[in-house]
Amino acid sequence: MEEDQEAVNLAADWADISQGLRKDLGHQAHSQWIKPIQPGNYCKETGTLDLYLPTEFSANWVNDRFADRLSLAWKIARPDVRHVRILVHPGRRQLPELRLGHGGRPSHAPANDSVVGASDAISAALSGDAFASLGQGPAGIDASQTFSTFVTGTANVLACNAAQRMAAGEKPQFSPLYLKAATGQGKTHLLHAIGHAYLANHPHARIFYCSAERFMVEFVQALRQNQMIEFKARLRGFDLLLVDDIQFIIGKASAQEELLYTIDALLQEGKRLVFAADRAPQALDGVEPRLLSRLSMGLVADIQPADIELRRSILENRLQRFSSIEVPADVIEFLARTINRNVRELVGGLNKLIAYAQLTGQAVSLQLAEEQLTDILSANRRRITIDEIQRTVCQFYRIDRTEMSSKRRARAVVRPRQVAMYLAKVLTPRSYPEIGRKFGGRDHSTVIHAVRLIEELRTRDADMDGDVRSLLRQLES
Repeated sequence: MEEDQEAVNLAADWADISQGLRKDLGHQAHSQWIKPIQPGNYCKETGTLDLYLPTEFSANWVNDRFADRLSLAWKIARPDVRHVRILVHPGRRQLPELRLGHGGRPSHAPANDSVVGASDAISAALSGDAFASLGQGPAGIDASQTFSTFVTGTANVLACNAAQRMAAGEKPQFSPLYLKAATGQGKTHLLHAIGHAYLANHPHARIFYCSAERFMVEFVQALRQNQMIEFKARLRGFDLLLVDDIQFIIGKASAQEELLYTIDALLQEGKRLVFAADRAPQALDGVEPRLLSRLSMGLVADIQPADIELRRSILENRLQRFSSIEVPADVIEFLARTINRNVRELVGGLNKLIAYAQLTGQAVSLQLAEEQLTDILSANRRRITIDEIQRTVCQFYRIDRTEMSSKRRARAVVRPRQVAMYLAKVLTPRSYPEIGRKFGGRDHSTVIHAVRLIEELRTRDADMDGDVRSLLRQLES
């Protein structure tokens, strides 16, 4: 139990440290290098803390550039931490060296090996993402990220349908497929899902999945080691090419040129290509026009931020994996409304809450969620002002803005005013007296009455509940 509590404390401290580093380093550097870090073993006797990263490359990179900053941040957060070690996750094994023989086939593989096996070894060697003990499937694909676990809604249904078409047995109508979405909205999930479904439809297919960053690293290594012929041969021998975070290939002229030639070669042979990025092709600064044209020539499928209905569905779907833990409906509603920046943070928040409840034996409640998810909640809360609420309510009910502070008692004015008071209490941290002052200097008891009245009306008046839901969507979007 003591070890479990220590793990919870380390995770909580890391959440605060990570948030601070995000402000210092910027979103891109933090997302790429700091966010994947996981706190590991901690020795109280020596004060040594292990930080784990998924690959040797990322561990070396972080150790070279951020070791001092990480060490200082941990010492400030926990004075008992005297040493910080940055290591590769112990559950992930190093792959043996892969040598390619004639035709790009691994020289150590018997001639009668299946094409899938050869594909897996090459993909793993190139991408560095095949981990034996972490549920990884063929070609470094995450076994948990399939179409069956991808929750769809109006925000992502186009991209999901396009991805399923790309993985289908028949030849797709478009190639390449370009998935565009902000961080944490599901584009990487769809890449993995395509890989799974395509392999199910084509059991002997060769699949290559990697990030653009990894593509560049392997390209540079092949260039330095005079192995460009082998690199090109094995890269162009795949039936499905999946490249994530293509925005990170910006400005690398030689790597861009090789990717361009690879795209042309694969398209000429009827192969399938899927790219993912956090911006549209036209917004990729520093990309050669020819490569930009290839990325745009198929279908660009946009994944919009998940709306509240989709966020609810994602949480309910995720809860099916935790049948032994009861999560009240008000907690699900609270998370769906509050964590609205991206799906990854939403699921991460639920996972953290459930893990804390399991490790400490506490029941999941709204109070526990507010206490344990402060870092995620504060990052997601948009500062909505009472002025903004009054303006939106007046537009919705088509009344003059001055009515929010007037003394008129007509029902057509009073009810919208009460709705605005209710929303001010729900969406802002203002106290009842502060809200009253923004509504023409009304007493706090008037605001309390308005809040309770609207809460009660929402339970028995469908029209009122619909109005409030519509206003919440407008204000939180």
